[in-house]
Amino acid sequence: MLDVQSQKDHRHIDIQKVGVKGIKYPVVVLDREKGTQPVNATINMYVNLPHRFKGTHMSRFVEVLNEFRGQINIRTFEKILEQMKEKLHAESAHMEIKFPYFMEKSAPVSHAKSLMEYHCTFFGESRDGMTDFGVGVVVPVTTVCPCSKEISIAGAHNQRGMVTVKLRFRKFFWIEDVIRLVEESASSEIYSLLKRVDEKYVTEKAYENPLFVEDVVRNVAERLNQDDNFTWYSVEVENMESIHNHSAYAFVEKE
Repeated sequence: MLDVQSQKDHRHIDIQKVGVKGIKYPVVVLDREKGTQPVNATINMYVNLPHRFKGTHMSRFVEVLNEFRGQINIRTFEKILEQMKEKLHAESAHMEIKFPYFMEKSAPVSHAKSLMEYHCTFFGESRDGMTDFGVGVVVPVTTVCPCSKEISIAGAHNQRGMVTVKLRFRKFFWIEDVIRLVEESASSEIYSLLKRVDEKYVTEKAYENPLFVEDVVRNVAERLNQDDNFTWYSVEVENMESIHNHSAYAFVEKE
């Protein structure tokens, strides 16, 4: 049959990324408490396409995933990228694996147990004989506005914030440790299940620890700077403001 994708293209325009996006695929990730955790991942896979080719072979991306079925993890990430380049005759390959990660948490006073969801990402590329790999995690937190507390006779407005941390590193680390680091850098952590005694505790704890988005990104960055395992990071915080029709935002990056 005619291979249309391999036909010549005469516009002389290289494409940096072409591939498949939004593949739903079962993946098993490491879990410190249980050993492993099965997750339903969303995977994006791309390669470069030289100007001389009309298109890439989309089916080959899925073929690569099937070759690594049950073995898609941090340790095999580089091998998958290399296989993508080989199968698609490409010079560079890119992949993102996004998945929900669940941790069991106990409420601070009642110790009622519930599952908390965090959104994680493995991302990386292979180019010019080098592989770049990183991990991202999104952690929900609570913050209380220091200005509101200072100027109010009673109370202070609070909000839920989303902290996104992306990391490059030298050696393996646990996602759970990064989640804990972020939660300890906010006014209070968030729980799926709280009884009344827990609500009282969390509300008062947050009130006694008011923080701007600027404080949270600096707190996270300061703690990451203390660990030389992390060669690069970015931290962004978005607070869904409770008394404004907009979000507050801050970003910091280690160069």
